Amino acid sequence: MMDSTLIIAEAGVNHNGSMEMAKKLVDAAAEAKVDLVKFQTFKADKLVTKTAKKATYQQQNLASDDDSQYNMLKSLELSENDHLELIAYAQSKGVKFFSTAFDVEGLDYLNDLGFEQFKIPSGEITNYPYLLKLAQFGKPVILSTGMANMTEIKDALKILTSESLRLEDITVLHCNTEYPTPFEDVNLTAMLSIAKECNVKVGYSDHTLGIEVPMAAVALGATVIEKHFTLDRNLPGPDHKASLEPNELKAMVKAIRNIEKAIAGDGIKKASPSELKNKAIARKSIHLANPVNVGQQIREADLIALRPGDGISPMEWREIIGKKATRDMDQYHQLSREDLA
Repeated sequence: MMDSTLIIAEAGVNHNGSMEMAKKLVDAAAEAKVDLVKFQTFKADKLVTKTAKKATYQQQNLASDDDSQYNMLKSLELSENDHLELIAYAQSKGVKFFSTAFDVEGLDYLNDLGFEQFKIPSGEITNYPYLLKLAQFGKPVILSTGMANMTEIKDALKILTSESLRLEDITVLHCNTEYPTPFEDVNLTAMLSIAKECNVKVGYSDHTLGIEVPMAAVALGATVIEKHFTLDRNLPGPDHKASLEPNELKAMVKAIRNIEKAIAGDGIKKASPSELKNKAIARKSIHLANPVNVGQQIREADLIALRPGDGISPMEWREIIGKKATRDMDQYHQLSREDLA
């Protein structure tokens, strides 16, 4: 039996700075039965300059004349108390709290909280001190690779494994950093190229609309799926429009769990227990196309293949021709071996 796919529901900053909304996101994640509900741990002062502009999708998704990425992020920070409150709340709901840090200080904070694994966002794949800190922790890492090429992925892996972190404890997520990602830009088979060239476990972090691509990724061998979700796609905020709503998140989880069952077989082509009962019903056996008298030699014109298939298989068609009838038989009689000599 294959290990189940780790499903990360990315709440991110879709709480809009509201703890009430953050808790409702936890509720939705728990109801969908995801493995982890993930937020973001950052301080705007450590993440972006005050002159940095918003990305195009952020400008489009926020009805504001303020083009400052700093101001947007400042309003979306989670305090230390917020983290502790959400950790406890998630635990009470039966889902595990997770978060992505965006700087070394944030990594230290999450490590002090007892995090057992870490998630590297796509934007930090070239952040040397950040990667080195995770290498020193030696704890499992999930690495997103949006905007990266294979050389950059390999360079990041080299730093991550330069201390006590092992390659087998790293999962690399194929990703496209556009919100939403056009389907023609997904290039899902790049996930397989990463697995082959880097000799790592792989997964997929999705920003497309809908749930089709994550399901395809699982069928191709993704061990981790990450997907943004929101309470309502019409809410103001940078990521809502490229996120699943709660009912869609639930549908994605259910579909992934079904796909896991579908691909978990032994790979040997054989009749399954559930279909054996239909074998005789769906297949055919040799019957008589015409009445036949005792002693009569069976001609090909006397034979017809009909359901049910619990008699002599039509695959023995040539062997039956020329045999003699041992008794009188009516049209459509199902032949048995006792009928023939």
